[in-house]
Amino acid sequence: MSTRDATPHMRNVLIGARLFFGLLTLAALGKQFMVAVDNGHVANYFSFFTILSSLFAAIVLVVGAVYLIRRRQPSEAYDIVRGSAVVAMAIVGLVFGLLLSRMENAGVVPLVNFVTHYLMPIVMVVDWLLQPPKSTLVPRHVGLWLIYPSAYLIYSLVRGAIVAWYPYWFIDPHKAPGGWSGVVLYSIAISIGFLVVSGVLLFLGNRLKRRIV
Repeated sequence: MSTRDATPHMRNVLIGARLFFGLLTLAALGKQFMVAVDNGHVANYFSFFTILSSLFAAIVLVVGAVYLIRRRQPSEAYDIVRGSAVVAMAIVGLVFGLLLSRMENAGVVPLVNFVTHYLMPIVMVVDWLLQPPKSTLVPRHVGLWLIYPSAYLIYSLVRGAIVAWYPYWFIDPHKAPGGWSGVVLYSIAISIGFLVVSGVLLFLGNRLKRRIV
């Protein structure tokens, strides 16, 4: 099969994959949302970085599929937003694996746990590597990618101080080793992780060749 013949096939595969994983994630999040409604924890549901990032990633995948269906070239803004979603999900997978995987996830539907913590981090990174951004990304874009997690951290700490509930133990001054000092150290460590992951994905996104123009 020639490259010209392969391109439509690859486009269709990518469209199908993006729609499948995007809609699967939305369905999983919907299932977990119903559990939150039943438990009266709707506000807390929307305070988990995993939930917000998975929703973010699912929307990015569906929009990307629509772009391909309409043969619309991705804009620089879309590539930047997509990169933010990819980095966020990569961090979700890493932080879960390093800090949360051995903890009991009470109330979390097993399928949702698998989709959000294991499947989607891999899907988003693979999608980025197989179909890199069309725009050339520069280091200043990493700063834009950090806006979302930084805003989330500020929100979580402020809301936590008000309602006395934090979504993760490492940003809870009552549970993190050393109290607020521990929260600061974990926040710095995760921020460094964001920078490293962002740098790697930015580098690979610029170096790898797009399979579908």
